[in-house]
Order: sequence, then structure tokens, then C-alpha cells
Amino acid sequence: MTLEIRGGVELPATRENIELVTADGLTLVGELATPQGREPVATLVTLHPLPTAGGFMDSHILRKAAGRLPALADIAVLRFNTRGTSSPRGTSDGAFGEGITEEHDLDAAMAFVAERGLPKPWLVGWSFGTELVLKYGRSHPIAGAILLSPPLHRAQPDEVASWHDDDRPLIALIPEFDDYLRPEEAAERFSSVPGMTLIPVDGGKHLWVGENQTRRVLEEIVRAVNPAALPLQTEWPTDD
Repeated sequence: MTLEIRGGVELPATRENIELVTADGLTLVGELATPQGREPVATLVTLHPLPTAGGFMDSHILRKAAGRLPALADIAVLRFNTRGTSSPRGTSDGAFGEGITEEHDLDAAMAFVAERGLPKPWLVGWSFGTELVLKYGRSHPIAGAILLSPPLHRAQPDEVASWHDDDRPLIALIPEFDDYLRPEEAAERFSSVPGMTLIPVDGGKHLWVGENQTRRVLEEIVRAVNPAALPLQTEWPTDD
């Protein structure tokens, strides 16, 4: 018997509720999901969409990454609520910082990665989370960064351009029908980073709704982080 992997299906993994402590004294709540019974080959440090518009650590692409990728691709997934953000896991201390004080939140996440010895960390930002990646990601020892639906609202042109001489992979998935930044404009606004990879996604929308879009996003993440795990399984064996 097999189970179709779609929607909120959660595959086997070791899941641990964790807390991050920031340099300005806040406690952030989160979860670390790792492969069951084996070491991860890489780590995703995920940064969720705008909390004032409903973004949190359980925003569906990030939740599905944590639910599937430890089992399917041997990837560890760290999710957390940025300051002032709530989810079923709990509420992180503090208040929304307009993408400024959240620099401390990313610092705390990367300190946790170093403490735990988690391998090959990649930043994965979605919408607001991409702003944090672009503004602050370069200062950390990451293997690369993936941007999902970057709006380029808070990241300034000089912050984007600062990636031009960085040899670590910078990959952006740009939905065809994004609400904020579509492929043609994205090519223009990221032109200061000629080495980055822009991936236009036909039929895509900002929120990546639907199983086809979910699978496309997760496949592109795995293609960057652990391509040996492709193609991703769409069914999982069960004992029933």
C-alpha cells in the first residue's frame, strides 16, 4: 500500500520544538525537522512571509517542506516565527520590526545552526522572508539562498547589488502571475546580480497555491540543495 504525498501529508522525521534567543533578548519559537535515523546532507533555514499579512512558520510551503523533505531528500528544515509572530507552535517575543530588527532573528537562527552542527545551511525566504535574505544573508556562512516570490519592497537596490560579487548560489523563483514582481520586471530589478539564477514559473502565483505549484517549488529547492534526491517521490509506502 502507498500514500499519495500531497497537501498536509507529514512523512516520517525527527521533529523537535526549539527556541532561539536573539541578541536583543527575545525568545523565538520554532521547530527543527531532521531525517529519521540518519544525518542530513543539508539544512534549510526558512524565513516566512509577512506576519502582518498572515505569514508565519506554518505558511504552507514551509510547512510542507518540513513535512516532506527530511524523508524525501535527507534535508533538515528549520522553521521559526520571527519576532511578534504567532502560530500553533506559540508566539515569539517582541513585535514586528519592519524587516529591521528581524536581522537579530536571522542571526539567532544561524547561531542555532552552528551550535547544532547542522550541515550546509541554505536560506529559503518566501515573500517578506526574501527581504531578510537579501538584506542580511550575505554576512552568514551559508551555502546559498533561495528566494520564493520576492516582492523587493524592503530590500534596497544597493542591498540587492551587494550580491553581485558573491559566488554562492542565489536563486529566485518568480511566479508568472505574481502580485508584486513578475518575471520581466524581476529580470530588470535583479540585473545588478548577473550571476543569480531567475526561474520564471509558468502559471505561478505569489502564494504557490495547489499541489502542482507546491511540488514545483520543493523540486527547485531540492535541485539546488541535494539534486541527487530528484525526482522526488510522489507516493510513500505504508504498512496498512
